Amino acid sequence: MKCDKCGGKAVFHMRHHKLALCQADYLAWLPQQVERAIEKYKMFSHQDRLLVAVSGGKDSLSLWDILHKLGYAVDGLYISLGIDGGVNYSAESRRLSEQFAGSRGLHLHVVDVAAEYGAGIPQIAERAQRGRGKACSVCGLAKRHIMNRVARQGGYQVLATGHNLDDEAAVLFGNTLTWAGSYLLRQGPVLEARDEGLVRKVKPLCRIYEREMAAYAWLGGIEYIYDECPFAVGATSLYYKDLLNQLESERPGAKLNFYLSFLRAKAAGLFSPDADPDRPLLHTCPACGQPTTAPGECTFCRMTSKLQPGET
Repeated sequence: MKCDKCGGKAVFHMRHHKLALCQADYLAWLPQQVERAIEKYKMFSHQDRLLVAVSGGKDSLSLWDILHKLGYAVDGLYISLGIDGGVNYSAESRRLSEQFAGSRGLHLHVVDVAAEYGAGIPQIAERAQRGRGKACSVCGLAKRHIMNRVARQGGYQVLATGHNLDDEAAVLFGNTLTWAGSYLLRQGPVLEARDEGLVRKVKPLCRIYEREMAAYAWLGGIEYIYDECPFAVGATSLYYKDLLNQLESERPGAKLNFYLSFLRAKAAGLFSPDADPDRPLLHTCPACGQPTTAPGECTFCRMTSKLQPGET
C-alpha cells in the first residue's frame, strides 16, 4: 500500500479517513489534526501556559510531545498514586514520565500521594470505602483535586488531559444509556472554569482514535507503559469500548460520528446549561481553599484528614 501523500510505502491505514500514510507523513499529520481540534473548540492559545496531566501512558505522553512540537508553553504533571500491581505500576509509569521529560528538557511536576497524604490510593480507598468497591472513585477524586491545585498554584491557565476519542465515546455511551443529564451537560472538549478557583480543562485528543495514538507513540519512538491500571480490570468503560469497537469494525467512523453528532447537538442547544436547575453551588473549602459542593470541608480533605505522612 502506498502513502496517499508522498507515494512512498504506507505504514498506517485509517479506514474511517480512507487515508494511508508513511511514517514521516503520519507523524506530521496527527499533530495537524490535534491543532485543528484546539483551534475549532478554542481550547487555548500560544499565549497561555499549559499543564498536561501525564500518566506514563501513550496518550498523555504523546499529547505532551505534540503540544511541545506545536510550540505551546507546556509543562507536565505526574501524580504518583502508590499503585503496585504485577509490574509495580506507579513506579514504572513515573520512571517513563520522568524519562520522557528529561530526554526533551521539559519540566515535570511530581506529586507523591503517599508522601503528601500518608497513604497511597489503594490504602486510602480501603479506609474510605471500608473494604467495599474499587479504588477508582477515590482515585478520580484525588486526581481531580490535585490537578486543579497544582494548576492553580503554578499559574497555569489551562489543564490538558489525554482523553482520546475511544475514551470520550465510551463515556458518552454510558451516560446516554442512563440519560445522565448532568454528566452530558459537562461532557465536551472544553470544560470552562465557570466558578472561581477552577482551572479550564481541555481534551485536545477528543477526535483522535486510540489506535491512532498508539501508532503515533510507536512510530515516534515514545516509550510508555503498556499495562492497564490493575484496578481497571472489569471496568464498565472497557465493556463499552468493546461494544463500540464491534460497531466500528462494521462501520468505520462510527465512533467519531457518534461523538461529533453529540457535540453538534449540544451546539444546537439540545443540552443547554440552563436546563440544569439542580446544578450545585460551590463554596471554598476552609482546609485547602479549593472549590467544593460539599458542606464544610471538601470530600478530599475529609478523606485525607486522618492520614499522617508516612502512614501505611
